[in-house]
Amino acid sequence: MYRFLLTPRWLGGTAVGLVAIVVCLLLGSWQLGRFEDRLGTHRELAGSATAAAAAPAAPLDSVLAGAQARVSTETVGRTVRVTGEYDTAHQLLVPDRTVDGRAGYYVLTPLRTPDGRAVAVVRGWAAGQPGSAPAVPAAPGGPVGVTGRLQAPENAGSGGAVAGGLPTGQLGTIGPATLLNVLPYPVYDGWLAADEPPAGLAAVPTVQPQGGGGLSLRAFQNLGYTLEWFVFAGFVVFMWFRLVRREAEAAEDRALGLEPA
Repeated sequence: MYRFLLTPRWLGGTAVGLVAIVVCLLLGSWQLGRFEDRLGTHRELAGSATAAAAAPAAPLDSVLAGAQARVSTETVGRTVRVTGEYDTAHQLLVPDRTVDGRAGYYVLTPLRTPDGRAVAVVRGWAAGQPGSAPAVPAAPGGPVGVTGRLQAPENAGSGGAVAGGLPTGQLGTIGPATLLNVLPYPVYDGWLAADEPPAGLAAVPTVQPQGGGGLSLRAFQNLGYTLEWFVFAGFVVFMWFRLVRREAEAAEDRALGLEPA
């Protein structure tokens, strides 16, 4: 009854089906590998972030020196200390920043260091809707020491809903490129979230850089594609058996004279 499987038509169709199954399984395995790679990277970053947060405070110029002059995924969240004087004349508000589910502003005050550069210090977060311009405590004068966590420069547009022209004294994103447009001196890469905000401000949590390799939507897309390719392979097998069964039933009918040969 199944002699038709040895005909050229069925041999060719079976070969095509096998190739399709192999291709689907290979593509599904590749997508699964991509997901596992992203999962591994996520775990490595989580371990690095935990280690960075647990490490004792180090001088800023030792962490961002030489080859480490830029904030990386290994140094985000690292506790550093730096001394200098706040430049209150160039204090900035960064709108549309959310802490504990509430909208508000980062309060950014440049800290001039003895070497002439400045580090952007976010002294804390103040509640307020865009356009409200909340009152914030003044930065202390004279030499100060600040301890805080390194943060990566923000991507353009990371502020969310706020876009277009901002009022004087406000900044859309925190990064060397945007700060150089408003400050008359060079700045360190990234910014610093102060560990001890003044009264009236809330502490800013550590923000992992976007595209850092964590478990993003793209990672779960890889997992979804894995399932799709395996389903496609199963569908090919299902259709092959269904066609074989239908052909066998037709051959049996012909043998019984129930269908014209």
